[in-house]
Amino acid sequence: MPNLKNAKKALKQSKKKKAHNKVIKENIKKLVKDSKKAIDAKKDESKDLIQQSVKAIDKAVKRGIVKKNTGNRKKSRLMKKLNKETGVGKKNK
Repeated sequence: MPNLKNAKKALKQSKKKKAHNKVIKENIKKLVKDSKKAIDAKKDESKDLIQQSVKAIDKAVKRGIVKKNTGNRKKSRLMKKLNKETGVGKKNK
């Protein structure tokens, strides 16, 4: 336990930030999971869900909640899955 007044305040602030960041990370996980399920089920709303996921990831990266490369990796895997299922980017021979 902190003894100094400023250390106590810092502890309270870090707990508050941790809780806030956890909510945002859980929201991203939920959106990505829902997007993947929609892609697998070939639903029409999959593109909307992916847009929401990408937006949430970008916001989290901008705020420093998720690292830049982690955000890029998540977006890349989502788009790769979407393109694979929809057939976008395949070369016709």
